[in-house]
Amino acid sequence: MNEYPQRLADAVSDVVMAWLVRCVVTTATRATGGCPAELRAAAESMATAAAPLVMAQLHQLLDTDVDEQRTNPLSVLRAAVRYPTEVLRAGAVAESRRDDFAVRSFPSDVYNLSPATWADVDETLVEPGLIWGAWKAKTVLDRRRLR
Repeated sequence: MNEYPQRLADAVSDVVMAWLVRCVVTTATRATGGCPAELRAAAESMATAAAPLVMAQLHQLLDTDVDEQRTNPLSVLRAAVRYPTEVLRAGAVAESRRDDFAVRSFPSDVYNLSPATWADVDETLVEPGLIWGAWKAKTVLDRRRLR
């Protein structure tokens, strides 16, 4: 893997478990005023199981040639909200209010967990995410110029 995709993958790997747990704890706290210990334990168990799956999908995407990529790394994380959603549903946490854009764009994200930006996952992802995007754009443009 190229240096910039690897940096992004490493940065996501460092925060993905905490983010998945935080999705559950923050949502439960907002809905009910707290997060019961059982729900937190379920969130931690989910994150332990889901993080390797998320990282495998991210690596698969980042290992794909940039001209063949049909999605982006943030989309992988948006799809990963299904894991905390399952925990929240099992914990009978009420679904979140969502605006029309969120309902249209992410119909199955009933807890409004989908990150809009890297910072929504973790501030430490902003720089590697932006650098990856710039690297990808430059790679694509350089290839087009050579054709």
